[in-house]
Amino acid sequence: MDRMHVYLTSIGCRLNEAEVATWARQFQLAGHQVATHPRDAHVIIFNTCAVTAEAARKSRQFVKRLHRQNPNARLIVTGCYASLEPARVAELMGVDRVVSNAEKDDLVALVVEEMAAPAMPRLALEPESLYVYPGSRTRAFVKVQDGCRNRCTFCIVTLARGEERSRTIVEVVDEIRALHAAGYQEAVITGVHLGGYGKDLGEDLVSLVRAILADTDIPRLRLSSLEPWDLPQGFFHLWSNPRLMPHLHLPLQSGSDRILRRMARRTTTAQYAALIAQARDAIPDFNLTTDLIVGFPGESDDDWAQTVSFVQEIGFGHMHIFTYSPRAGTAAARMPHQVPGDVKRARSREMHAIAARMKADTLARYAGRTLSVLWEGPGERLASDEVRWSGYTPNYLRVDAIQPPHLDLDNRILPARHLTPAGDPPDRLMGEPLMPAATPAAGGSRTFDADGQRHHVG
Repeated sequence: MDRMHVYLTSIGCRLNEAEVATWARQFQLAGHQVATHPRDAHVIIFNTCAVTAEAARKSRQFVKRLHRQNPNARLIVTGCYASLEPARVAELMGVDRVVSNAEKDDLVALVVEEMAAPAMPRLALEPESLYVYPGSRTRAFVKVQDGCRNRCTFCIVTLARGEERSRTIVEVVDEIRALHAAGYQEAVITGVHLGGYGKDLGEDLVSLVRAILADTDIPRLRLSSLEPWDLPQGFFHLWSNPRLMPHLHLPLQSGSDRILRRMARRTTTAQYAALIAQARDAIPDFNLTTDLIVGFPGESDDDWAQTVSFVQEIGFGHMHIFTYSPRAGTAAARMPHQVPGDVKRARSREMHAIAARMKADTLARYAGRTLSVLWEGPGERLASDEVRWSGYTPNYLRVDAIQPPHLDLDNRILPARHLTPAGDPPDRLMGEPLMPAATPAAGGSRTFDADGQRHHVG
């Protein structure tokens, strides 16, 4: 076999997506083809999730579906669920090999060796043909760290991912340079415990961010989820560079200090509130998003009332709300005083309503403003023959724009004006892109000055 066709897919977290994208780039650099559908593949690689029992169930279903779609392909299953229950995964119909999280770094080499597929010379392809992975070529997720030393009582990922391991700063910077050269406009650095980056190398997250901003030209840099106790003194000074996007996802999980202790979270509500006050004081247009667990074991009516009050006090632009379900292998699953299902459902409905109101309030603050947007494509063709484009502001608010069919916004950073909240309840902004005075020729680039910032467009 001279050239393999490899189909890669995942469910679950952004880190899983980042790993899949990295493997896609590695296969391409080795001269192999990334397939866009399972039926076209010689090899199918599936990155599983095990964060909840439901995620594990969906992982099993997805394995079976992939095998049905192409029973002749070699099916390789990896990820957290495959690492936690390798024997069960190996017994699923069609699975040829289970690759643990500990072996992930060598996955591409393992596949190439098993398939006896000789690699083409590295970098035998043109730069613009590299890194093309099914989906957006706008935003790249870059895995910089794996593993977690925290021991939150609800989390199974610590067991699945193992000890903390970090990539070197040089390695990360080189990858982001290559991504930018291939056309990506934004990099999102991610990890299981991103705030723990570099502890095994004598480095830290601040040093990594400074190096990326100093040694690459990618227009946008974004951080994925961070634990609130990981942010050192002076962390928010990094945002003096406008290329670092003013959005952070800081998981809260509960607004009750008693429940936070049961979760083994390393923060209190007072510490969390003080941190957010610092961020909002230091970062213009700062947008805060979070995770919250509803119905954790032992969560009383009073604990819930404290959570509701604290969430409203802080205010979030968006919330991921999870109804707690026991996960075998975690300390929380063994705790007494599990909350009844009907109580959890009622609390979830209440918190979703609160989250919707807070998101609407966040969007309303930007009505009439002009903000730069990284537009993502391809756009959705409407019945009117117009095209709906979507993109994100620096602080990660979604903006939609209805445009004529001839206008191509894909992968361009352009401001949008007359922003108006849209949806019922509002979940995005509608805006009108401000086009440059002249459109560059295909393959060209230019800069556009918007809101005092210069952005690469091309």
